[in-house]
Amino acid sequence: MPHPILQETVTRFEAPTHHYSLLCAPGGELIAFQDGALKLTDDADDSVIWDRQGNTLTHVVSETTLNVKDGRVTVTVEDQQITSRIAHGPENMPSEYLAHISEQGWCCITSVLDPGLVEALEKIGCTDRYAGREMDRSQNMLLQSPAIAKTAAEPISLWVTRQYLGLDDICIGHPPGLAIVDKDDGKRPVLAWHSDYPYHWGVPARGKVPPGTGATCLGLQRNVCVSPFTKEDGATAFKLGSHRLDQPPPEEWGTAIQHSRPGYREEHGLPYGGPEADVVEAPGGSIILYDSRTWHRTGVNQSGKRRAALLQAMIPMYILPKNDTTRAWKQVVESDVYNDLTEREKREFERLMVHRFIGPGGRFAITGDSDLGRDSALS
Repeated sequence: MPHPILQETVTRFEAPTHHYSLLCAPGGELIAFQDGALKLTDDADDSVIWDRQGNTLTHVVSETTLNVKDGRVTVTVEDQQITSRIAHGPENMPSEYLAHISEQGWCCITSVLDPGLVEALEKIGCTDRYAGREMDRSQNMLLQSPAIAKTAAEPISLWVTRQYLGLDDICIGHPPGLAIVDKDDGKRPVLAWHSDYPYHWGVPARGKVPPGTGATCLGLQRNVCVSPFTKEDGATAFKLGSHRLDQPPPEEWGTAIQHSRPGYREEHGLPYGGPEADVVEAPGGSIILYDSRTWHRTGVNQSGKRRAALLQAMIPMYILPKNDTTRAWKQVVESDVYNDLTEREKREFERLMVHRFIGPGGRFAITGDSDLGRDSALS
């Protein structure tokens, strides 16, 4: 039975019946058709989207066709012959997702992750198909499987994020990891209404961005639905469009500051969950992007199972990270996980995890690790 207080408005995205394809070179680069020729790129705009019908691969924008043989496509790029693989792609064109988030402040890239990658994330989090498995708490999740780093390097959502934030140099504000929401017991505190880093409106934190910052967006949240996101399973609740207000959520909705106080839920109940709030329901493997100013709260899991998500606070490089990410990146580089990443994924993961600035003395990483300083082998 639905919780009597939780009556959020549901926006539901069904599992797609058709996906476009990506064409990937051996190094993981995407094969695009631009200016009348095939090119290698890391940027997943409309030029990298292909549509497969049987043994024919058609470039959606130019209608250029390629032949598929044994699941592979051999192409010539800049006088070099490349045997490429066909990879799982998005339901819609990247520009369609960008148009939606530009107008609405959020978008859902439905089931964009390869199904095998989704299963690998479930295994790390011990949810869904691996709900009976015991979590490995002896090792950082990033080091248990290449799945988290691969997901962080997912190209479609990265391109949309860069376009929305207005620059190529974006970073993750904290080491990525899975967030697990257990079945609600009626007592535990709920992360109530707030805006994400770097704004932190409604959060008991220092150094918040002042309200009324204007048109420049200082952060975008990138939530990967590992488990299917449903209202019953505790999907995130939003006030969609609230980013336009450029101000904190109202106290009468119940903010994270209020609900962080001991005994607050017992005395005041759950934060607002009426029809002015929204829940986005989406299949596992979907990525929900939203402007970090958007008011939201953790959902209340009313099912008998845990649900998992991979949360990433995406920020422009001129915003300091919330936590040090360089140590986690270095651990990945020195682990067996790193060898399972493509060259493109390695480049992207380093760009996202190592914040670098150019100063009078050269190019430096923002870190306390001397190995990542100027002119080091790892920088």
